[in-house]
Amino acid sequence: MKNTLKIVFVIIGALIGAGFASGQEIYIFFFSHGIHGLLGIIISSVLMGAIIYNTLNILNKYDINNYKEFLDVLIEKNSTIKNIINIVINIFILITFFIMIAGFGAYFKQEFGINSIIGSIILAMLNFIIFNKSIRGVVKANGILIPILILFLVIIGLLCAKGINILELQKYVMKTNGLKWILDAILYCSYNSILLIPVIITLKNYIKNKKQTISVSAITTVIVITLSIMIYIILLKVDVDITKLEMPAVYVVSNMFKILRIIYGFIILASIFTTSISLGMSFLQNTCNNKKSYQQIAVIMCITSVLVSKIGFSNLVNMLYPLFGYLGIIQIIKLIIVNKRIKTK
Repeated sequence: MKNTLKIVFVIIGALIGAGFASGQEIYIFFFSHGIHGLLGIIISSVLMGAIIYNTLNILNKYDINNYKEFLDVLIEKNSTIKNIINIVINIFILITFFIMIAGFGAYFKQEFGINSIIGSIILAMLNFIIFNKSIRGVVKANGILIPILILFLVIIGLLCAKGINILELQKYVMKTNGLKWILDAILYCSYNSILLIPVIITLKNYIKNKKQTISVSAITTVIVITLSIMIYIILLKVDVDITKLEMPAVYVVSNMFKILRIIYGFIILASIFTTSISLGMSFLQNTCNNKKSYQQIAVIMCITSVLVSKIGFSNLVNMLYPLFGYLGIIQIIKLIIVNKRIKTK
């Protein structure tokens, strides 16, 4: 069980980054759909659990060690398409890494009025240090930070839940637009799958058997549902125009729970940190052929991330996440097809 939880914490660490813990992702994909958003959270999380299970199943069946080998299984014949998809996935991982760097800077600006570039530089430097520690460093960092993040998110969510009538949620938020809430739930899951699969591949050697694969998938699903609902509840306490806030969940905690402000600040920054190192490590493992190129690309990646962070955290999330969500749907479909092929064999 201890080894299973280590894997779960790395996966959760890759998921609850700047967009999640700040409330920006939950607002865009779920909260804006009212009560339907809660159903969307459940659908999206269950789909994510299924993707984790199917990915681990494929990794063990075909003895896959990197994302290129994973694509070889998903797309058997057309090498051109495989190369294009590999490039697109790596670009998305890199861009999301940039978003984490921007989110770190955005927190410092919103909470302390410090130039966002300073926060971005700090995180870029921390990442470069961790990148030289291998995947064991990522597992160890997540094993310490993620349980703390889960505990405090649940505590803050429960504190915010006081006095909320579940039947009256709809009047607090925007009305849902037809069935778009279902599409957004799928998109949230699909773009996260683009990030998760490369991270999961790096964890392959920690998986020992099918029972552990099932446990990892189930536990991750339950935690994602719980944390998403906690963030949703926190957003119900926003008393200003939520669209004007870079980090709405941070705003609520800062205004309602002065004592917890510092703790939640730690949660945000640690969430961003754990996600950024998972993404950065995945990108480096996917693109580097040797130790020398690893070091060079790591330096370039960290410097570039600071420059790109000037675009702005919420702008990056709103522009890019839905776009890559559509691309992720293609990967999910191929994942299902391959797993059906495995069962048939």
